[in-house]
Amino acid sequence: MTQNLDKQKAIQISCEGNMQLMARYPDNYFDLAIVDPPYGNACNLKGGSSSTGKNGWSGMMRKANEWNNEPNKQYFDELIRVSKNQIIWGANHFIDKIPMPFSCFLIWDKGQREFSLADGEMAWTSFKGAARFYTYARAKALKEGKIHPTQKPISLYQWMINRFCKEGDKILDTHIGSGSIAIAVDSVNKIEKMNLTLVGCEIDKDYYDKTMKRINEKTSWQSLF
Repeated sequence: MTQNLDKQKAIQISCEGNMQLMARYPDNYFDLAIVDPPYGNACNLKGGSSSTGKNGWSGMMRKANEWNNEPNKQYFDELIRVSKNQIIWGANHFIDKIPMPFSCFLIWDKGQREFSLADGEMAWTSFKGAARFYTYARAKALKEGKIHPTQKPISLYQWMINRFCKEGDKILDTHIGSGSIAIAVDSVNKIEKMNLTLVGCEIDKDYYDKTMKRINEKTSWQSLF
């Protein structure tokens, strides 16, 4: 199942596995892959809302344990095959599977210290340069409406896109999750006329449905301005 979210078909998101998706594309088709693979440790995560309902933190953690398997080396080999450059969040958990030297790291500073979750998250990139920090309070990010346990703020993706993308780039996300990247792409296309395209997938049907609803709501709201 694939949905095109605007008239120009700039955003295409399918409900399928990432290896199935990438197999359809030739070498270096995408200019940039921005991905946030599961770290394989969802069952060890603590914190967040005390809600125990299916939509609360405990419910999301139970759901996360169903799909939160660390990707294998074949995944990273395929990701690097289909994309010219990569930004891989959580790569510090599986850096040995990325067949490239270390380069510019990105750090999302969550503005929290000594919390049960990490104070920040790291991304490996294929770009050359110094490490860069982006500070955005986790508490502020939660106000965007949390539908996925590893959800990242929309503004973090906007920051990455503005820093690393050029007009007309094709972007890949193999783990769409909450869809923040799609909302960010739609935003910069509307405001900055970057003419970006995004291809992504989400294997879990429940998350896919919630994510498509969130993206449609957020992008429709942005279209008013």
